[in-house]
Amino acid sequence: MPKYSGTRTPSQETKDEAARIARGTQKPGQTKEQTKLIAQGIEKGIDLYKKQQKAKARELDRKLKSLARQQNLPEEPTPRAEQTPAPKRPWLPWLLLALSWLGIAGYFALNQ
Repeated sequence: MPKYSGTRTPSQETKDEAARIARGTQKPGQTKEQTKLIAQGIEKGIDLYKKQQKAKARELDRKLKSLARQQNLPEEPTPRAEQTPAPKRPWLPWLLLALSWLGIAGYFALNQ
Protein backbone atom coordinates (compact mmCIF):
# COMPACT_ATOMS: atom_id res chain seq x y z
CA MET A 1 0.00 0.00 0.00
CA PRO A 2 1.54 3.38 -0.96
CA LYS A 3 2.22 5.97 1.72
CA TYR A 4 0.42 8.75 -0.09
CA SER A 5 -2.44 8.51 -2.51
CA GLY A 6 -3.25 11.41 -4.79
CA THR A 7 -6.82 11.77 -3.53
CA ARG A 8 -7.39 12.90 0.01
CA THR A 9 -10.67 13.08 1.81
CA PRO A 10 -11.16 16.17 3.93
CA SER A 11 -11.29 15.71 7.69
CA GLN A 12 -14.59 15.48 9.52
CA GLU A 13 -13.89 18.87 11.08
CA THR A 14 -13.54 20.41 7.61
CA LYS A 15 -16.75 18.75 6.45
CA ASP A 16 -18.65 20.04 9.48
CA GLU A 17 -17.30 23.55 9.01
CA ALA A 18 -18.19 23.52 5.30
CA ALA A 19 -21.72 22.31 6.06
CA ARG A 20 -22.16 25.02 8.71
CA ILE A 21 -20.99 27.71 6.27
CA ALA A 22 -23.24 26.34 3.50
CA ARG A 23 -26.28 26.35 5.79
CA GLY A 24 -25.42 29.87 6.88
CA THR A 25 -25.43 31.16 3.32
CA GLN A 26 -28.47 29.15 2.22
CA LYS A 27 -31.00 31.09 0.15
CA PRO A 28 -34.79 30.68 0.47
CA GLY A 29 -36.04 27.96 -1.83
CA GLN A 30 -32.66 26.27 -2.09
CA THR A 31 -32.83 22.47 -2.04
CA LYS A 32 -30.82 20.21 0.24
CA GLU A 33 -28.97 18.86 -2.77
CA GLN A 34 -27.87 22.35 -3.79
CA THR A 35 -26.74 23.08 -0.24
CA LYS A 36 -24.82 19.79 -0.22
CA LEU A 37 -23.08 20.73 -3.48
CA ILE A 38 -22.15 24.14 -2.04
CA ALA A 39 -20.78 22.43 1.07
CA GLN A 40 -18.65 20.14 -1.11
CA GLY A 41 -17.26 23.16 -2.95
CA ILE A 42 -16.44 24.84 0.34
CA GLU A 43 -14.75 21.62 1.55
CA LYS A 44 -12.57 21.59 -1.53
CA GLY A 45 -11.70 25.25 -1.03
CA ILE A 46 -10.78 24.71 2.62
CA ASP A 47 -8.73 21.63 1.73
CA LEU A 48 -6.92 23.52 -1.03
CA TYR A 49 -6.20 26.41 1.35
CA LYS A 50 -4.76 24.03 3.95
CA LYS A 51 -2.56 22.38 1.31
CA GLN A 52 -1.24 25.77 0.19
CA GLN A 53 -0.47 26.81 3.78
CA LYS A 54 1.36 23.54 4.44
CA ALA A 55 3.38 24.01 1.25
CA LYS A 56 4.31 27.56 2.29
CA ALA A 57 5.31 26.35 5.74
CA ARG A 58 7.49 23.58 4.24
CA GLU A 59 9.14 26.06 1.87
CA LEU A 60 9.83 28.50 4.69
CA ASP A 61 11.25 25.69 6.80
CA ARG A 62 13.55 24.65 3.94
CA LYS A 63 14.79 28.22 3.52
CA LEU A 64 15.46 28.58 7.24
CA LYS A 65 17.34 25.28 7.32
CA SER A 66 19.44 26.23 4.30
CA LEU A 67 20.30 29.58 5.87
CA ALA A 68 21.26 27.83 9.08
CA ARG A 69 23.49 25.43 7.12
CA GLN A 70 25.11 28.32 5.23
CA GLN A 71 25.94 30.20 8.39
CA ASN A 72 26.98 27.02 10.17
CA LEU A 73 28.02 29.06 13.19
CA PRO A 74 27.39 27.88 16.71
CA GLU A 75 25.22 30.29 18.60
CA GLU A 76 27.05 32.32 21.20
CA PRO A 77 25.53 32.31 24.65
CA THR A 78 23.80 35.52 25.53
CA PRO A 79 25.64 37.67 28.08
CA ARG A 80 24.28 37.41 31.58
CA ALA A 81 22.90 40.36 33.46
CA GLU A 82 25.56 39.77 36.14
CA GLN A 83 28.36 40.69 33.78
CA THR A 84 28.76 44.44 33.70
CA PRO A 85 30.40 46.11 30.73
CA ALA A 86 33.63 48.04 31.24
CA PRO A 87 33.01 51.67 32.25
CA LYS A 88 32.97 53.94 29.25
CA ARG A 89 34.02 57.03 31.22
CA PRO A 90 37.03 56.21 33.41
CA TRP A 91 37.48 59.91 34.32
CA LEU A 92 34.05 60.19 35.96
CA PRO A 93 34.94 58.50 39.29
CA TRP A 94 38.10 60.61 39.58
CA LEU A 95 36.13 63.78 38.91
CA LEU A 96 33.59 62.89 41.58
CA LEU A 97 36.38 62.11 44.07
CA ALA A 98 38.07 65.44 43.38
CA LEU A 99 34.77 67.34 43.76
CA SER A 100 34.01 65.64 47.06
CA TRP A 101 37.50 66.52 48.42
CA LEU A 102 37.08 70.10 47.27
CA GLY A 103 33.68 70.23 48.94
CA ILE A 104 35.11 68.91 52.21
CA ALA A 105 38.03 71.35 52.03
CA GLY A 106 35.60 74.23 51.33
CA TYR A 107 33.42 73.21 54.27
CA PHE A 108 36.38 73.22 56.68
CA ALA A 109 37.67 76.53 55.25
CA LEU A 110 34.33 78.26 55.79
CA ASN A 111 33.82 76.92 59.31
CA GLN A 112 37.21 78.05 60.68
